[in-house]
Amino acid sequence: MKRVLDYCAERLEQYRLHLGSSQANGFLALLGLLSGVAAGLMIIAFRACANLIQHTYMPDLPNEAFEILDPAMHFAVPVIGAVVLALAYWLIPASARVVGVVHVLERLHYHQGHMPLRNLLVQFFGGAAALASGHSVGREGPSVHIGAAIAALLGQRLQLPNNSIRTLVACGTAAAIAASFNTPLAGVVFAMEVIMVEYTIAGFVPVILAAVAATALTREAFGADTTFLVPLLGLASQWELAYITVMGVTVGTLSAAFVKSVRWLSTRIADLHLGVKFIGAGCATGALALLAPQVLGLGYDTVSATLAGQCGLAALAVIFDAKFAATVVCISARIPGGLIGPTVLLGCLAGGVYADLIHALPGVGSESAIYVMLGMAAMMAAVLQAPLAALLALLEMTGNPHIIMPAMPAMLAVVAAALTARIGFKQESVFTHLMRDSGLDYRHDSVSQGLRRIGVAAVMNRSFETCARSLPIATTREILLRGPQWLVIEGETERPQLLLAADLARYYENHPGTDSDIDLLAIPAERCELKPVHLQATLFEARSIMVNEGVEALYVRRPLAPLTFRTFGVIRRADVEAGYSLSS
Repeated sequence: MKRVLDYCAERLEQYRLHLGSSQANGFLALLGLLSGVAAGLMIIAFRACANLIQHTYMPDLPNEAFEILDPAMHFAVPVIGAVVLALAYWLIPASARVVGVVHVLERLHYHQGHMPLRNLLVQFFGGAAALASGHSVGREGPSVHIGAAIAALLGQRLQLPNNSIRTLVACGTAAAIAASFNTPLAGVVFAMEVIMVEYTIAGFVPVILAAVAATALTREAFGADTTFLVPLLGLASQWELAYITVMGVTVGTLSAAFVKSVRWLSTRIADLHLGVKFIGAGCATGALALLAPQVLGLGYDTVSATLAGQCGLAALAVIFDAKFAATVVCISARIPGGLIGPTVLLGCLAGGVYADLIHALPGVGSESAIYVMLGMAAMMAAVLQAPLAALLALLEMTGNPHIIMPAMPAMLAVVAAALTARIGFKQESVFTHLMRDSGLDYRHDSVSQGLRRIGVAAVMNRSFETCARSLPIATTREILLRGPQWLVIEGETERPQLLLAADLARYYENHPGTDSDIDLLAIPAERCELKPVHLQATLFEARSIMVNEGVEALYVRRPLAPLTFRTFGVIRRADVEAGYSLSS
């Protein structure tokens, strides 16, 4: 048995070293598949938890039936939910309260994708309570956090290199989006376009497997139907593309107003106690629900009604204003939910209003549902600055390929909205803005991205010997016969030093008759001070250590026990630069 365990441990060690490369491999693909299964099961449990809480006070009604509740309940449900959340968060340490997509981005940028377990638990139960109590948030934010965290924890448990953990975070994210909306393609693109902000072949393989696995599980649990049932509608006339362009610009403007409103209110209430913000958001949501109960919950039933043409112009306008305000308040107050779901509803309502306003104009002959669907995709694309993810989400959520081909109205609407927001209003992704407003310096330049894709294990030099400062002649001869390229000098020195073995060989040859020990710090040679870097680290981390510590080389190690380490290799600044060229 011990031999089997030792063999497995050795094989895992070899896989860890191999995973430091930026190239795709079968082991990482397998981990992506396992991450998708784990994330899919967690999302099923999360949705079941939210449904269970909701059924405690509306057992005989469907999950999205907030409108059917008594008017008093429209106010009471979000307020009670906010009070419960405030009390729960009061008992939780401040560091564990940070949840959602912004938390995932922060952990990716500052912690190489390592995710804490307690934040996952807070997100799971806090998100379920927020959704069940009708707050104007979506389930994709909690789902992304849950999926990314469970995948990252798998990588952390296996002590994988940090570049592989980052890939697993993308796997968990794709699985979460796929499981939440039944949209595997959109999940893959969202993970690459919004979370990782990069596209790589090595990353696509495990991410696709994760999305497929999660989708298969959730379809078994909740069915394979598309989120919204829409007939196969197409554009009546090519002349309507002009109207669609104007709608895209309009929706892009509304998205900029939404993002600016969230940022403005977040700043104004930043110093308030979290409990006060939660209860304030609950009261505001409840008050708006008295005017328009459709603001409660995900609002997918309202989307379906709008697609079916069951809402008039005045009702659409009122619901849009109320949902806009409720979502701004909930997101600004950091209610533990997402904003993609509300964004989809806001785009739907905006598209419905626009369709009613232009239906009598010349050249307009398409069903209003076309503009409703286009509004959904355009708003999502503009708020997230993720046009491709929005297009695929629209395709998969409606099952309507005609909306993209052959007339390509969705592409036009999405591009017009995204460009209006980015160029006209200097708007980046809402998550990027929220990170920066929180004081986090979020950058995704090509150099940093390339260095994060490769682990130090992929480029470190393994031809080294660890030795003491003073070497007997016999020991020197033995070391040189083994032919290492570098010597790591430890012991009897303030800090480890790196010495080229060729310099020791040259000194040994020039002093053939000496019998005294050789002082490796006294012989004529170039040496440099070494700092340690963990075997899991990426080249980005290695470069940061070199810059911050002012050293030219690092020795790569991993702890085996307290105060006991195993050294795997050495890495110099030139190795980091060469590694980046390989990732480009």
